Amino acid sequence: MLREIPRRKFTMGLMATGGMLLISRRARAAEFELRQFHNQPADSPLDIWLTQMWDAVKTETNDRVQVQTFADNNKISGGDPAALNMVAVGELDFFTLNGGSIGNLVPATNVQGLLFAFRTPSQVFDSLDGDLGDYLREEMKTKGIFAVPKGCFDNGFHQITCATRPVRTVDDLQGLKIRTPDAPIYIEAWKAMGASPVVANFNKLYETLKTGAAEAQTNPLAVAEFLKLYEVQKYVSLTNHGWSGFNLLANWKLWQRLPSDVQEVIGRNVVKFVRLQRAELSALNTEFRTKLATQGMTFNEADTSSFRPRLTSYYAHWKETVGERAWSLLEAHVGKLA
Repeated sequence: MLREIPRRKFTMGLMATGGMLLISRRARAAEFELRQFHNQPADSPLDIWLTQMWDAVKTETNDRVQVQTFADNNKISGGDPAALNMVAVGELDFFTLNGGSIGNLVPATNVQGLLFAFRTPSQVFDSLDGDLGDYLREEMKTKGIFAVPKGCFDNGFHQITCATRPVRTVDDLQGLKIRTPDAPIYIEAWKAMGASPVVANFNKLYETLKTGAAEAQTNPLAVAEFLKLYEVQKYVSLTNHGWSGFNLLANWKLWQRLPSDVQEVIGRNVVKFVRLQRAELSALNTEFRTKLATQGMTFNEADTSSFRPRLTSYYAHWKETVGERAWSLLEAHVGKLA
């Protein structure tokens, strides 16, 4: 027997169904549903800026492009090296990583990780936003990776933190167990200066220091703050021995599939948000010197003039590895290295 449905219930049901259809249509509206990994903690400045950037892209493309951002590389096994390989083979859409680690796949990008090469932020960004960056992007394409132009977010200049002693001269590095990423450009530098590198991916940094597997590590002050390294480290030795950044990478085949108007929207927003992030991070790294001191860390200025003479053979080796073109472009911005 058929039951008569009251008009109000029928109307409400129709409205509900229509609402579900509308939601469903919106959910299917995106032409490109993509993923972005990065190795920083959730709610870190990089995480926040990337999220805001992709929200802007979503808005400006009328929801055609929706990119979900995953902090801590979505906790995948293998950390940065695994994520880099995923981008290269097309299993991941976007990723941020420092040049020294990209160098495991694209040797020329190691120029970003050379110790005592860059001395000022202007040297860094003039080169990477200019001719050196252009050359490195072409090199990355050969490995299936597209680096978005002027898309290098800042990490900053590195300092040494240590649990056991301050580093005042190169003599204090002798035998020091120092954590380093799994990248030869960093490992070989610390060996050349007499330290004992301990390889650990970024997602294992805190644990490596807490267990004592490594006594020391190097990163900008913002990393020491956001990873709470003040809980496991006592000393901060100001060395400015190297710079690192977060190059925004995409799978090259994916980028080529994106319509030109979408590429333009992404490119424009990358430039905008990179500029904003760089300005904020510069202020944060200054602010955190005071903050980390109040959290119990002891600061000292290191005499880095004793470091660089140990790197002569290191520079000669890496000049050959990165290639004459990358090396000459770098030296045009920073001066003669070797």
